[in-house]
Amino acid sequence: MAISSAGIGSGLDVKSIVSQLVALEQKPLSQLQTKASSITAKLSAYGQLQSQMANLQDMASKLATASNWDAMSVSSSNAAISGTATTAAAVTAFSVEVSQMARAQMAGSAPLAPAGSPVGAGTLRIELGAWSTSGPATFTKGSGAAVNVSVGATDTLSQIADKINAAGAGVTATVLKDDAGERLLMRSSATGEASAFRVQALAEPVAPATEGVAITNGTGLGRLAFDPANATGGLALTQSALNTKATINGVAVSSQSNTLEAIAGVKLTVLKTTTDTGPVEVSIKRDTAAAKTSINNFVSSFNAISNALAEMTKYDAATKTGGTLQGDSTALGLQAALRRMVGGSGPAGTAVGRLSDLGVEFQKDGSLKVDATKLDAALAKPDDVRTFFMADGGTNGSDGLALRLKDFAAGLLNSSGTLSTRSSALKSESDRNTKEQERVSDRISRTKARIEAQYSRLDASMGKLTELSSYVNQQVTQWNNTKG
Repeated sequence: MAISSAGIGSGLDVKSIVSQLVALEQKPLSQLQTKASSITAKLSAYGQLQSQMANLQDMASKLATASNWDAMSVSSSNAAISGTATTAAAVTAFSVEVSQMARAQMAGSAPLAPAGSPVGAGTLRIELGAWSTSGPATFTKGSGAAVNVSVGATDTLSQIADKINAAGAGVTATVLKDDAGERLLMRSSATGEASAFRVQALAEPVAPATEGVAITNGTGLGRLAFDPANATGGLALTQSALNTKATINGVAVSSQSNTLEAIAGVKLTVLKTTTDTGPVEVSIKRDTAAAKTSINNFVSSFNAISNALAEMTKYDAATKTGGTLQGDSTALGLQAALRRMVGGSGPAGTAVGRLSDLGVEFQKDGSLKVDATKLDAALAKPDDVRTFFMADGGTNGSDGLALRLKDFAAGLLNSSGTLSTRSSALKSESDRNTKEQERVSDRISRTKARIEAQYSRLDASMGKLTELSSYVNQQVTQWNNTKG
């Protein structure tokens, strides 16, 4: 029976007595709850350390990746030439002169009036190839198949242009409108002499592999034919197909497009000729920007976990308070191991002995700081820096710093690693704490119920005694009054 007020029959403050007795029983529970908060904080701290260690591992992996060090850059003395280089390129320099840029062939029809008039039925056969550049105009067909575009009797220039563009013939068509009427403009989709086109106007029906019957140029669909050997009345040439013509160190080179790939691993983009400006000096060098970024990212990642460990393991003598992992041997061991590894020597026989040789030095608080000027100077010899980070020592030598850090982090993070096992141990401790809290809470509930029952019975018994005492006193009083 629950007690809702002080003892009615006994006058005792039963509720207060029960509360005090239960409070004594709750002390172990409070201690368990305090312990649980500490375990939770440690679990959170180790979760943070695992995340930061994984990030440090990623940064070390990038420093240990060959592509991070093999990147090449292209510099040009004039905006007329730009370029890119792959890891297959060699460190070199050369001079480029461009006398001609690649162009696409273009041709246009005479005005057709009124606008929207039909042109005439037939087939436009479009072929890609090359026109002779000297002597009589002759066309050498390329390896691709000719494309036939069927034109209806009522088709307008706009409808014909749409059909040409949908045919995938290697040319594009546009309709130009002005006061004189409509013109059909055709252009090769690609630049270069081998991407020129010829257009034949043939009478229907036309089988794909047959020559067909030509429609006379200047009449009907023949107005859209293009053949410089018989150009009267057909499309007129407005721009010839041309290759890029250039010299590299005086040696003539040619390209169908405005890119030159005459040097292994190097692609040069021609933006204009150099006739007026003279030779363009091009240099191919190691691109250290990616390596520099990776080194700075590595330092930032190291500082994140180093600062976190310092904060977690610190002890403030003034306030007599410690960090979440103050005194934790695992955290202290990790902090010391990281500092030893990062501050240690590089592989034997390397020109770069320590991080400090790169301008990366420890500060008083245990963090790293980069001297950008010194780092740039060291990266002027990228192979030395590369060896320091990613040398593979094999069975007899020592690995580079990045390889050692990557393996160190992997060992900590795998299922049997120090960080993983410490987190697992804390999780198990948390589970045991939760079960113990449940057990103690159940015991407190049972104890409270038992004490309340005991004091309820005591209160009832004392109430009866009080009633009996009152009755006896009344009887004695009456008896005394009678006697008097």
